[in-house]
Amino acid sequence: MKLDGRRLSTNVDDRRGKSVGKTAGGLGLGGAIIVGLLALIFGGDPSEVLEAAGQMMGGGAMVETNYTPTPEEEELAVFSKQILAGTEDVWTGIFKQMGKTYIPPKLVLYNGMTQTSGGMASSESGPFYYSGDQTVYIDLSFFTSMKEQIGADGDFAYAYVIAHEVGHHVQYLLGTLSEVQARQSRVSETESNRLSVRLELQADFYAGVWAYNDNRMFGSIEEGDVEEGLAVAAKIGDDYLQKKAYGRTMPETFNHGTSDQRSRWLKKGLRTGDISQGDTFSPNYSNL
Repeated sequence: MKLDGRRLSTNVDDRRGKSVGKTAGGLGLGGAIIVGLLALIFGGDPSEVLEAAGQMMGGGAMVETNYTPTPEEEELAVFSKQILAGTEDVWTGIFKQMGKTYIPPKLVLYNGMTQTSGGMASSESGPFYYSGDQTVYIDLSFFTSMKEQIGADGDFAYAYVIAHEVGHHVQYLLGTLSEVQARQSRVSETESNRLSVRLELQADFYAGVWAYNDNRMFGSIEEGDVEEGLAVAAKIGDDYLQKKAYGRTMPETFNHGTSDQRSRWLKKGLRTGDISQGDTFSPNYSNL
């Protein structure tokens, strides 16, 4: 991606090198709650899990540690701030066109473990968006894990991770998250999983919408970038990850979408750049 000279977002809380002190009754790092189906699947809105974690683990003060990030990690931190700034610029414009005001999320960079407004979070959860504090949480080591564990690499692939989580924030602002959560509480587990798939595919689509408009505004996409994004989307499908982890698939447990679905919705966003074409809730489930 072409990012030279691009601004860095100021909506970033860099907690790297700050550990979370354990309070009385807390479980500590060993009791960390893993949010999501697998560590390499992008999380949605893990409110209930984090709230449960907060009740079990207690709060914790941030304590400075002797932590020195590598030059590669520093580059990723700058990159993440630039991508977040790009999402701010793009979504501010799109919301303005809709007669709405875009309120950007905060980005927390941390390593190991951190505190959210709903409880503790571990880097084992992977990147996630928490609507309780309208914040995206990322341990930058996740990008190394992407490369080493599923062979997904490249700056646009990393940007897709951030843009997907910001897509959940867009869903929060538009009321989609709360509506889906309310519906999930009234249906079976299978149907709840299907609603989650619809939510995740829309976040993939929104990531594509961001990329389309960021490129239109800044000329950021280079040759090979789109292929990087589609490649990582294919490798984070429920079917791909379940086969990799268990040697088989369990469709009734899918909650993010198949490789084909995730690639298709990301590609649709990249092709159209039009938020109005991202309705993943009206089509028949089998046609997503």
